[in-house]
Amino acid sequence: MSLLDLVRPDLRAFAGYGSARRAGASGTIWLNANENPWPNPMDADGRSNRYPAPQPEPLRQALAALYGVAPERLLIGRGSDEAIDLLVRALCRPQADAVVVSSPVFGMYAVSARLQDAPLVDVPLVDGPDGFSPDLAAIGDAAQARGAHLVFLCSPGNPTGEAIALADIAALASRLAGRAVVVVDEAYGEFSEVPSATMLLAAHPNLAVLRTLSKAHALAAARIGTLIAAPELIAVLRNCQAPYPLPTPSVDLALAALQPAPLARTRERIAQLRAERERLSARLAALPGVRRVYASQGNFLLARFDDAQLAFERLLAAGVVVRDQRGAPQLGDALRISIGTRQENDAVIAALTDMEVAA
Repeated sequence: MSLLDLVRPDLRAFAGYGSARRAGASGTIWLNANENPWPNPMDADGRSNRYPAPQPEPLRQALAALYGVAPERLLIGRGSDEAIDLLVRALCRPQADAVVVSSPVFGMYAVSARLQDAPLVDVPLVDGPDGFSPDLAAIGDAAQARGAHLVFLCSPGNPTGEAIALADIAALASRLAGRAVVVVDEAYGEFSEVPSATMLLAAHPNLAVLRTLSKAHALAAARIGTLIAAPELIAVLRNCQAPYPLPTPSVDLALAALQPAPLARTRERIAQLRAERERLSARLAALPGVRRVYASQGNFLLARFDDAQLAFERLLAAGVVVRDQRGAPQLGDALRISIGTRQENDAVIAALTDMEVAA
């Protein structure tokens, strides 16, 4: 069974929309896309009157270099969210091909499955002495039993912070070869000590990796995400993607951010955030009223509280907004706290210290 056999039969030969920019024509007078010939008066660069390239080659090359993969393995989209949605729509027939997740986890996997009417199979994370971890044997069993076409692994996990060893990912991909695509979401990969699953792509065609410039590269508003997978799967998804997914200003910003000097500064800030993560973790764990702080490979911490409502309210009163996780499975007493600057993290500590004094 080939990888393309997992694609919906009606989409295997689907050509998508043949936009003006995909036609491949070249010239100096552009009259093929019904664009306005004059730039907007507020457009300082004078380029936004023209549709952008669907997959800009300079950005494609820069991201391929950043992630250490061949450019033909890349699909660039509007954050990781678009790639998740495309994967579910292209690989899962409604009410037939299941999506496997392990909660608590990033909610967009379930949202995309729901929108496609694809069966959602949840194999919960196991909360053990060393933190949360996926039960990969049970995930493999569920994927086979339910006819899943997609398995989402979040590594580092969001909101739980755990990273999955490459050997374990490879074993699951091998087990599900010809049955399902295993997608490793590495949105927080730059903060992790575990190497990227991109190292496994050559040996496992049914493996795909999600990366983003939103977190470590501080470009959340630019919405630049990347799916890295087998070229034949990338080609199918490209035909399912919107005609012009990447706004020119976002592409320009991403290209500027991936130059050597900004990249060096980004790496410095990643090191700072990792150091602050460990400092904040230790300080939080020492506070009365904090039940548990989970080890994290991301740029956030998951903490359990004796009174999570009071902790949430005291943080808000101090102007600190954190993510309330109490509605998530297994997290009825938990908050997720992003790692900020040293001063911002000190504000968290101060607010929670005051909570204990006033309680």
